[in-house]
Parts: sequence; C-alpha cells; structure tokens
Amino acid sequence: MSPTQRDTGRAERGPAADGPPEGGLDRAAVILGAFDAAHRELSLAALVTRTGLPRSTIHRTATRMIQLGWLEKPADRYRIGNRLFEIASLAPIRLELREAVLPFLQDLHQATKITVQLGVLDGTQVLVVEKITGHRAMPMLDQVGGMIPAYCSALGRAILAYAEQPVIDAALAGPLTARTPRTLTSRVAIVRELATVPERGWAVDREEGNIGVSCVAAPIFGPLGDVVAALSVTGPSQLVRADRIGPAVRMASAAASRAYTSRPRPLLSPGWASARAARSTADERSGTPDMRSR
Repeated sequence: MSPTQRDTGRAERGPAADGPPEGGLDRAAVILGAFDAAHRELSLAALVTRTGLPRSTIHRTATRMIQLGWLEKPADRYRIGNRLFEIASLAPIRLELREAVLPFLQDLHQATKITVQLGVLDGTQVLVVEKITGHRAMPMLDQVGGMIPAYCSALGRAILAYAEQPVIDAALAGPLTARTPRTLTSRVAIVRELATVPERGWAVDREEGNIGVSCVAAPIFGPLGDVVAALSVTGPSQLVRADRIGPAVRMASAAASRAYTSRPRPLLSPGWASARAARSTADERSGTPDMRSR
C-alpha cells in the first residue's frame, strides 16, 4: 500500500478492508499499516486520521502493543518497536535470500560505486529487501521495506519477464500511472520491454521512476528454476548506462543465483529435483534460454 493511497482517503486495511476491524490482531494490523517510509513516526491524531479507528481504540490497542514491544513511544509520537524488527529478521526472505545474495551485492557496489538493491515481487509491487548506498546517497529511492511499482521499475521487469502470465496480467491490470514523462504506461510497450529481458539478461528503467535516475536489474533464480528476486544498480543516468553496467549486473545475478540455489534446504520437498528437471526439459523444448548459466 502506497503513501498516496493512504493520504488520499481512508486506506484499505488488509484483513479488515471490508469492514471495521473486529479483533485485537486486526486493530493492531491496521495501526501497523499506518506506518511507511514517509511516516515513520505518528502522533495519536495522525493514527486516527490514517486508520479511521476511534481515538480511544487506538490509545488502548497501542498501549498494549507498546507492552509487547511492537510499538515504541519515546515522546508524543508512536513508532515501530524493536521487537518487530527482531521478528522480521527471521523471515526466510531476509534470512536466507539476503544472506546468500548480500556478498554479491557488496561486490557489485564495490565495482560500480553506485547504489545496489535487492527486491522481491509482492503482489503487483516490488519489496526492497536490501540496499547498499555507500557515500553516494540517493534519498529519492525507496528504503529497505519500501515498495516500488513492478510495471515501471527494472527490478519489477526483471522478475515479470520470467513470471507466469497471470502474474504479468495482474501487474499490468491497474492504472499504469506515469511517475515521470518517461514512464511507459502502455501495456503493449511494457510487454515488448519484458520480451527483451531474457535475451540480453537484464531489465532497464530509463528515468521512469525519477528524472535523472536510471536502473539496470537482473533476475535471481531459485532451486526450482523460477525467479525469486532481482538485484539492481540504480544511480544518475549519466553513470548507469545499460551497455556498460548490464553485463556486470547479469554476472552478479548469475553468481547470486548459484549461491542461493546451492544452499542446504532440509525442509525442501523431495520432489523438488524432479520439478526442476521438468522445468528444464520444458525450457529446452520451448527454446527458452537458461539464464542461470549466464
């Protein structure tokens, strides 16, 4: 859910979107959903405005959340508590994927001296899982935990290029808003752009999210041959030239894919190997290039 959605009216509330939240967990979820990268600290009045919950309900629920460590209130504003950070760090997407890919993100940043990011598809948007900026800060980019539209971002296109058709349809179904004058807003144009990704090995965003900022991203494959994430280099357009940055991004993603797929997975279904073999056979018959070898 974007800040714009919240600020242009009462936002949808996840499990309580069809009506007022009935249980304590629903109310806590609504309160947590009021926070985002642009609203890291909120007063009680702001929580009332952004959630639509009664003031007394928020005060009572937030007090309990503070006791649980889900929220903090050092002064007159609420913020996310450290306990949630501790729990979030246990999520497989952060624990396994990040640990496997981080060394290659660091190598890529060291080689380019430009911001690198790791993202996963979350519905029709990309969730930023990791980001390395170094000394060249770019405040206009989303922070870790932020969301980027998949249709107009290199990270999103690198994933969508290998996604099943229903996933692509969902990502391109809603209003394709022009974030800049250069944003592709035609479904035909975006699909054409996606078709070029497997052949060259990377996706491109040419100032479609921010004027003066371009991005090159490449997919990260999982043990079943499906794309689980993408990594990118994002920076000033004069520095991020696809013909120069693209090969380095592709090599980093290929190395990250090998590292991620080779990690021990004791809980993985015994049938995963046959599923992967079936996927490879299907790719060979259809002539689809295996990006994991690039």
